[in-house]
Amino acid sequence: MNGLASLAIVLGLVAVSTVIGLLWRSRTGRVLERTDAHTVVTAEGLDSPHPFGAAATLLQFSTEFCAPCRSTAVVLGELSAERDGVAHVEIDLTARPELAREYNILQTPTTFLVDGSGVVRARIGGAPRREDLRAALDDLIGRAHATTA
Repeated sequence: MNGLASLAIVLGLVAVSTVIGLLWRSRTGRVLERTDAHTVVTAEGLDSPHPFGAAATLLQFSTEFCAPCRSTAVVLGELSAERDGVAHVEIDLTARPELAREYNILQTPTTFLVDGSGVVRARIGGAPRREDLRAALDDLIGRAHATTA
C-alpha cells in the first residue's frame, strides 16, 4: 500500500469517527419524550428508601465513579426543589446492576422523568440540559393539572 492510500484511509477513519462523535454528542443530555406507557417504575419496585413525588419524579441512575453524575444530582435536586410534588431519587447501579439490564441503561447518568402514576414519560442519557429538562418537567406537570382540573 502506498503512502497516499494510507493517508486516505486514515482521513476516512477520522471523518467517520468525527461524524459518529458529533451524532452521539447531539443526543447526549437531550430529553427524549416517550409516548408509550409501557415502562412503569415505583419506589417500592426499586427498593428505594426515598418516596416518589406526587406530581413527578426525576429518577437518576448513577454509578459510584461517575463524575457527571454528581453535577447531574445537583441540577436534579435544584429542579425538584423548585416545584411542589416533585422528587429527585438517585439509584446507584453499582449496587443494583440488574436495573441497568432491566431498563436498558447504557450510560450514566441516565435520568427518567416519571409522572405521578409511575409512568416513564421521558429519558435523558448523559448529563441533562437544565432548560430542556425544566421545560419537559413543566409540560408534564401542566398536563397533569389539566387532566385533574
